[in-house]
Amino acid sequence: MTERPCRKCLIADLPRGEKLREILQERLAQIPEEEKVSPAEYASRLEKCRTCGHLHEGTCALCGCYVELRLARAGKGCPMKGTILQNKTN
Repeated sequence: MTERPCRKCLIADLPRGEKLREILQERLAQIPEEEKVSPAEYASRLEKCRTCGHLHEGTCALCGCYVELRLARAGKGCPMKGTILQNKTN
């Protein structure tokens, strides 16, 4: 039996995403602290993405980004206009 893709999962949630999780953590660590949102804001953004129909195995179907990386940066947000995540600088 083949496993179905996890359409509502972030990379951190993927059952077999060990290598991707490792790469994600490396990339997150490379973002300068002054460019990151607070941990509370980051968690809030990720929760909103988990409910979005455009989330597919950790990527955004609208823009192709890895949402866990995009949402960590201040000034970045959801590419869908009018969402709660939308920032004025997008």
